[in-house]
Amino acid sequence: MKKINIMLIAFLALSITFVACDSDDDATPIVIEEDDDDTDDDDDGTVNFVGAVYAMTNGDGQVAGNVQGPNTIIAYGRADDGSLTPIGPFATGGNGGDYDGGEGLDPLISAYALTKTDDNENLLAVNAGSNTITSFNIAADFSLEVAGDPLDTGAIGPNSIATTGQVTVAGTKGLVYVSNITRPEFLAGGEPMHQGTVTGYWLLEDGSLQAIPGSTRDLPVRPSAVQFSPDGQWLVITAINSGASALGSGSEDEVTVYNVGADGVLSNGAWGTATSTLRDNTEGRNLPSAIGFQVVGNNYVVVTEAREFQPDGTPPAFPALQDGSVSTWQIQGDGSLTPISIDVASGEGNTGRTACWLDFTADGNTFFVSNAIEAGLAAYSFDNGVVTLLDQTAAQGTGTGGADNGPDAFAVTEGWIDMWISEDGQFLYQLYGLDGTIGVYRINGQSLELISEESNNLPDTNTQGIVAI
Repeated sequence: MKKINIMLIAFLALSITFVACDSDDDATPIVIEEDDDDTDDDDDGTVNFVGAVYAMTNGDGQVAGNVQGPNTIIAYGRADDGSLTPIGPFATGGNGGDYDGGEGLDPLISAYALTKTDDNENLLAVNAGSNTITSFNIAADFSLEVAGDPLDTGAIGPNSIATTGQVTVAGTKGLVYVSNITRPEFLAGGEPMHQGTVTGYWLLEDGSLQAIPGSTRDLPVRPSAVQFSPDGQWLVITAINSGASALGSGSEDEVTVYNVGADGVLSNGAWGTATSTLRDNTEGRNLPSAIGFQVVGNNYVVVTEAREFQPDGTPPAFPALQDGSVSTWQIQGDGSLTPISIDVASGEGNTGRTACWLDFTADGNTFFVSNAIEAGLAAYSFDNGVVTLLDQTAAQGTGTGGADNGPDAFAVTEGWIDMWISEDGQFLYQLYGLDGTIGVYRINGQSLELISEESNNLPDTNTQGIVAI
């Protein structure tokens, strides 16, 4: 296993030193004494970084219960050819966590455990083992500096974080909400019984966070991701255990919409809820464990759905998993959700069982969905909420190949989890959750081309969260 101490030795060997950034040039020169054939160098030996990629270790190795070791952000400078160069580890000041059975894949069962502000000035991270969140300021050289102290989230296992600059009050630059996996009274029941929360914070001008009194909302489900609508009017939450027979609340809400007030506080109750598949459906379809999603365009909610909990709501057994899917809704003026495309499969014959994350191309007409166990990316078209599967293997790594191989699946797959498309829309960065690797893909319209892989800096397991600028 590639451990953090190996990563630190590698960093020392590179002898990286930072030089002043030219304010008239978007590219940041980094002096590297040893030439690297995978990066674009100027004649003077500097590497012109045009962006950055950040990945989160989420600790490395279980310490006790759900708690992992110290959480760290691994930062990479991004060259104009998409290649990555490590520029340093940055501690969050908290611990990672594991709430997914201990096999090390997708330990928080979430999307957006790491996110950024739209202006690329701040990076926000969850510390699931410490029940805190951390805010960083992103420097001109793409290094990170912690802004203020990590703040408590008031519940167990923060796993997703969202931010918007559309809602502010005096002295703030944005609004932040974090979802928590569960509350203490539901922890022992595990995934089928978890019920979590969401809590709000102001992002201050100096990059630090300030808790918003009265902002916490208890949820009847275990949340997997939170996102704001583009206009900041709505906070959308997805759930992984909606319809579970062991869920005390009885909720079957896969997607929940709250109204966001001018004071940053959510409506007391949900304004809209929806699910693509109800318990005991006649089609025999497994229930949707919704994880990754985005709210795009005219408030279209595009959701990935792993099909895990069985039709009667009983917990998943690996051979019983079905091909995952994508479903879409549009948020109406009253917060209700109107269905558009429902249960559009991400594969066939068990080739897309764990559809869990997605990201859109720059033109908004195509998005890619990551299937974790199969270690592949599916391509979809998008037209005003209508989605169509274009290619179930737009990219393919080492996965299970659709075999019903039970626990052995985790021994053979790279475990593709979170992904993020670069700010310029040219590259997709895919985190391999069971290999400590980031795959770099060039985006060619609706297709992908593998151009490199970056290894030896992340732990092999328990990683969660990636962001590209």
